[in-house]
Amino acid sequence: MAGITLERDGAVAVIRFDRPDKLNSLTLAMYEELGAAFAEVRDDDALAVAVLTGRGERAFCVGADLTESIPALAEGRFDISEWDPAHQKHTRLFKPVIAAVNGLCLGGGFEIMLSTDLRVAADTAEFGLPESGVGVVPAGGTLTRLPRQIPYVWAMELMLQGDRIPAAQALRYGLINEIVPAAQLFDSAMERAHRLVARSGTALATIKEAVLRLGDLPQEQAFHSEAHYGQQAFTAPDAREGLAAFAQRRPPDFPSRRGAR
Repeated sequence: MAGITLERDGAVAVIRFDRPDKLNSLTLAMYEELGAAFAEVRDDDALAVAVLTGRGERAFCVGADLTESIPALAEGRFDISEWDPAHQKHTRLFKPVIAAVNGLCLGGGFEIMLSTDLRVAADTAEFGLPESGVGVVPAGGTLTRLPRQIPYVWAMELMLQGDRIPAAQALRYGLINEIVPAAQLFDSAMERAHRLVARSGTALATIKEAVLRLGDLPQEQAFHSEAHYGQQAFTAPDAREGLAAFAQRRPPDFPSRRGAR
């Protein structure tokens, strides 16, 4: 049955948009399921990292289903804020999320990609925000996130003009980390995920939470808050184990990872 799936590969959660016959477009139920999948990753200590991708080769996700989700919004039958968990607005998921972008990444799919932390794209991937062409706007976090993640003029070009761009241009804009051949995409994303599993869960969560929380603060206030986050990490069990392992020239056995094997 089409929807959102979550599979486990050790400590890595693989979340998939699983509606390939409809280019992984999102029904109302799928938005709810995606928010629930992110919450499961957040709350399960056995999971350290998530990889988000689409089923099939044609699309990562092309956004909301124009036959269901968009009409529900346009007719006032649905409040877009109900999609906040799927868009990771106000998130408390401080574990890394890696997007593996296979094929078309448009509209709401693009918006969900912007909520991820690392992004690997197939060389066949295309990106775009077509909303202005049908009289709506990318309000799934993009009006806020995109101008903070890439230069203003590129963000405005994408949102105002609505043109699709290829993976090479997305890389130049700073939207993605890496381009790989389509056949290697999933393996590349999983390799990154397993590398993160080997690192301190406390450190990774602290980095992500601090970056999300401090970006809007005045610099002096941000420095004080940064020191608080740093002190938390430096005095945590992972830091004691990491420093001991470094001194003893052995791989660390981080306490934060003992439930994620």
